[in-house]
Amino acid sequence: MKLTHKQPLRAAIYARVSTLEQKTDMQLTELREYCARMGWEIAIEYQEKASSVKKRPTFERMMQDARLRKFDVLVVWKLDRVARSTKQFIDVVLELDGRGIRFLCPTQGIDSDRQSASGTLLMHILAAVAQFERSIIVERVRAGVTEAQRQGKHCGRPKKIFRRDEARRLRDAGQSLRAIAAALGVSVMTVQRVLNS
Repeated sequence: MKLTHKQPLRAAIYARVSTLEQKTDMQLTELREYCARMGWEIAIEYQEKASSVKKRPTFERMMQDARLRKFDVLVVWKLDRVARSTKQFIDVVLELDGRGIRFLCPTQGIDSDRQSASGTLLMHILAAVAQFERSIIVERVRAGVTEAQRQGKHCGRPKKIFRRDEARRLRDAGQSLRAIAAALGVSVMTVQRVLNS
């Protein structure tokens, strides 16, 4: 029976500092040593400098590479290096997990490894929190719409502006719904709604 050797995991390291003057050396050294101890091949290193809240081009490139499965595990020094909020952290880890990529932060003991019980638990908790957050947003939107409607405000798409009297005149003249819609530049459904009201 022929034994097959499992390929070492391809690791990606992400290090970030906020200004050009700061250095990523400490983060990189610790993460490289960790990967070496684990026997992982470092496939890519991402270094982000002078990143802003809205612009993180290296982070975006890393996530694009994750979508292309250029690595198997993402290793970061601290959570705040990769995510600026709890929501962003959850989104990143769930996206990576959905692509079969493990997220690991060795300095804070966070590992999304689905092969371990604690990693599976972490992913279930993160998915539950994300679902809870989505449900809260939906509830807020519904409550806002209900209150706006109670106050007599229109919710949804703005009403299409066109000559409703002209639609009725054309229909009385025997025109089809399709012909009326084309003449007035609206959809057939819009014409039908006006004529039925």
